Amino acid sequence: MLARIGRAVAARPKAFLLAVIGFVVLSGAVGAGVVGKLSNGGFEDPAAASSVAREALADDFGVRAPNLVLLARSGKSVDDPAASRDGAALAARLAREPGIEQVASYWTSGKRPELRDGEGSTALVLAHIGGDETQAAKRIDGLRAEFAGAQGSLDVKLGGSVAAAQDTEKAAQEDLMAMERIAFPVLFVVLTLVFGSLVAALLPILMTIPVVLGVLLLLRVMAEFMDVSVVALNATTIVGLGLAIDYSLFVVSRYREELRERGGDVTDRAVRSEAIVASVRTAGRTVLFSALTVMLSLAALAVFPLPFLRSIAVAGIGVALFAALAAIVVVPTLLALFGAKINSLDLRRALRRGRPAKATGDEHGFWHRTATFVMRFPLPVAASAVVALLVLGSPFLGVRFSLPDDRQLPASSQSRQVGEALRTDFGSRESDAITVVATGIGDGRAKSAEIAAYARELSKVEGVASVSSYAGVHVRGERTAPPGPATAAAASRAGAYLKVVPSVETYSDSGERLVDDVRAVDAPWPVKLTGAGPALADTKQSLGDHLPLVLGFIAVAMFVLLFLFTGSVVLPLKALVLNVLSLSATFGAMVWIFQDGNLSGPLDFTATGALTAVAPILMFCLLFGLSMDYEVFMLSRIKEAHDAGADDTEAVASGLQRTGGLVTSAAALMGVVTVAGLFTSTIAFQKMFALGLTLALLIDALVVRGLLLPAFMRLMGPVNWWAPGPLRRLHGRFGIAEGPAAPERAAPVAPLARTR
Repeated sequence: MLARIGRAVAARPKAFLLAVIGFVVLSGAVGAGVVGKLSNGGFEDPAAASSVAREALADDFGVRAPNLVLLARSGKSVDDPAASRDGAALAARLAREPGIEQVASYWTSGKRPELRDGEGSTALVLAHIGGDETQAAKRIDGLRAEFAGAQGSLDVKLGGSVAAAQDTEKAAQEDLMAMERIAFPVLFVVLTLVFGSLVAALLPILMTIPVVLGVLLLLRVMAEFMDVSVVALNATTIVGLGLAIDYSLFVVSRYREELRERGGDVTDRAVRSEAIVASVRTAGRTVLFSALTVMLSLAALAVFPLPFLRSIAVAGIGVALFAALAAIVVVPTLLALFGAKINSLDLRRALRRGRPAKATGDEHGFWHRTATFVMRFPLPVAASAVVALLVLGSPFLGVRFSLPDDRQLPASSQSRQVGEALRTDFGSRESDAITVVATGIGDGRAKSAEIAAYARELSKVEGVASVSSYAGVHVRGERTAPPGPATAAAASRAGAYLKVVPSVETYSDSGERLVDDVRAVDAPWPVKLTGAGPALADTKQSLGDHLPLVLGFIAVAMFVLLFLFTGSVVLPLKALVLNVLSLSATFGAMVWIFQDGNLSGPLDFTATGALTAVAPILMFCLLFGLSMDYEVFMLSRIKEAHDAGADDTEAVASGLQRTGGLVTSAAALMGVVTVAGLFTSTIAFQKMFALGLTLALLIDALVVRGLLLPAFMRLMGPVNWWAPGPLRRLHGRFGIAEGPAAPERAAPVAPLARTR
């Protein structure tokens, strides 16, 4: 099939070019409005107890957690007459806004002390913006224009969870555009150094256009059927750019190799056509196989119930498929159209002037010598590299997980400033309250005594500032306020709920212990907890419950694919072990940098003492696929040499010589994209994602593929290719290889007019 595609493209490149242009126009037109369709949330399990309790609280009691915070600062005291007048007017105006519910402020709620800071100069106005997360986020800009800034004698800043999500979305869009402005020129320079020719360097850049626009089209279609995270836009764009560049590099390099094998006459159209067909048939098969490994690794994310991860799984599968199709259709089309001009504007000619030309395709170059050296001392090299990777990975043993909050944003963000004030200036955290919900217990209003006893016990838990319920307000086991209008709605015919206000940071060790301690208090009826703290606990539990299945799926899928590619059961096991070593080193570095706060100054982020819970899982699935990507390219050439009769040592050295520079160039090009993402991102989560990808690519291309791969293959010798008899026969029937056992010579492709 691939050979037929190659022949069709070589014969009718203009027709394929028109088809590609049509796809680009369609994708650009449909995908242009994708940003407005993306979701800001998706980090929680919809079936978790905290999610169920949140829905019950809204449906049965009409109560929703505050997601909007106005931080009002007075030049004097918040109890000053002018501040009291302006604060009450501010709350009243906010309450009249359409879709704004449950407005509570220091001035209109009995001057509750938890709504005022310790100095008495700042007070809070809390509210809930109706609608889902995306709809609520669209209100932020208008509300900020109306209510932030000078409000009489008060200076007001607008924050809260929805504002932080909206600020994150806007920052992500700006970061993506900045990354593309930097990445494309640098990619062109690096590609020029790799290919020498300006025209050849232009091919991979042109190939990225349908891939990037295809990403927008895919996300736009997905948004009609499911929640798609705004993070998916940046993540899939970075991955799509990297894969497109890598795959085009492999196809173009194979095309040039096929030209050399046919005499190198680039002016002969028949020779060029043969080379195109051969490169699509050989490198194209490996590209498709490589894309399949990436797709399967990302597909594992769909096992998790979090909408955030599921949207990236679907989008990632589509991106890998787009990149592979572009490599076997768009790149050959451009090769056929450029024809003899592919090597035009070769900048290396000036550098070679006056010097003898370097032999092309040197079989005993740098990578051959490196592999030979490593295989002379395989045990010391392997032991040293393994120890180094384990040392780098050791910080991961102390990893802690959390959910993203406003601290992901830069310090200049208004929602970040509001969040910092809530954490440092207020003794209790009213906006992070834990709500205990009891439904199906009969009329809660008839159970005042039981509610009072339960509230009293909850208020004794360390880390609890106060407990509000139908029975009044309790602090440290004592009732400090009787039942009244403010607490009357906490019980109804549907049941009852109690609001536990913490005095500790929610996303901290103390906050996690508080959730466990509240759940451990004996309740008179079955209860469920909701709020930021319980959501974090349930998310971590959900991820942990599904992780073994995800790891098993990836391991089995990669083992089967590599077996079909190599016919060995040893090489897939080796690849899995090396990948785990490589990724453990990357994750250890992420803990040392982003959790422990090392390099927080140079990288300009705030360490929270934990990693975003979904980040290592997302990076693991993506990096596992990319690592297998490089493994496939290298093993394909090693196996090709081995099948041609080379012994194990020569097959490894020859395969590494043919692919070492290519894989390193591919990693460098992918690194250009990730480094550009690192230095243009203002969001800590995206900085970690970009730096993690960069480190993993360096470790994988240099340490794993350059040192550990040849060392392990030398140590295992002929055992590398072992498989039981039945599996050998299975591979003989269904196996995959880059080149056929008996290479067929592609028939010359006649010019279109002659064919007619």
